[in-house]
Amino acid sequence: GGRASKKAIRALPLADNLKPIKAGMNSGFYKPLSETELKKIYDAAIDALEKIGLSDSPKSGILSMTNAGATLDSNGRLKFSRSLVEDMIDASRKDLTLFGREEKFDLNISGKKVFFGTAGAAVHLVDSEKKEYRDSTAIDLYHAAQIAHELENIHFFQRTMVPRDIEDNLEMDINTLYACCAGTTKHIGTSISDPSHVDRCIEFLHLLSGGDKNWGKRPFVSNSNCFVVPPMKFATESCITMEKCIRNGMPILLLSAGQAGATSPASIALTIVQAVAECLAG
Repeated sequence: GGRASKKAIRALPLADNLKPIKAGMNSGFYKPLSETELKKIYDAAIDALEKIGLSDSPKSGILSMTNAGATLDSNGRLKFSRSLVEDMIDASRKDLTLFGREEKFDLNISGKKVFFGTAGAAVHLVDSEKKEYRDSTAIDLYHAAQIAHELENIHFFQRTMVPRDIEDNLEMDINTLYACCAGTTKHIGTSISDPSHVDRCIEFLHLLSGGDKNWGKRPFVSNSNCFVVPPMKFATESCITMEKCIRNGMPILLLSAGQAGATSPASIALTIVQAVAECLAG
């Protein structure tokens, strides 16, 4: 009942109902633009899809998108009418659960809910023990996943680094999954580097899930997909990877990464226009 007891009580973890930060808290919106300005950006993105379109789609993508109502022009560019884009937006899911391997880590990303996670694909790191800058390795990725697993305000683990100690790309993709899944049961984001690797990665996930049906019910890994080469070109092989992942029930994170003044317009507003257009095409 004395001072030592009070210090011990204060040192205990907070009860769940007392924690100030929780996964999926509702947010407000940062609004640097007016509704009129937002509409200008949206309309310009739709205009870009209707008049410029995207090139370099794989044949399978051309078939899928033209069957849905897109048109292929004489220059091989797929173009999308406003009505087609808005029909697809209307038909899209307005809520989605990203599953963890444990149900307590499921993330329902509907509405204004906010979750925090890691990101990136670093190829080097600073070794805090050896005081050196070196290539990242598979064991580093595993340790990063372990850290993310223990941090309760990190809600998902997007693979943070590339295992540079694995030279074969297929082995790298499989061991990236292995290191992430060994370190955490939170939702995982990976990146599959070649379409031919998808089947082996899915086979691993089926084994870990206890079968393809279990995986289909709760896919706990999503694929971060660089599906475009800005400006306004599909990344052909990445699109084939995306198609294979979708067929196997894997959620997709579409990544458009234009660099203002280089692979997208110099102005921030027009860079956003391009990114919106590319992601809608994805």
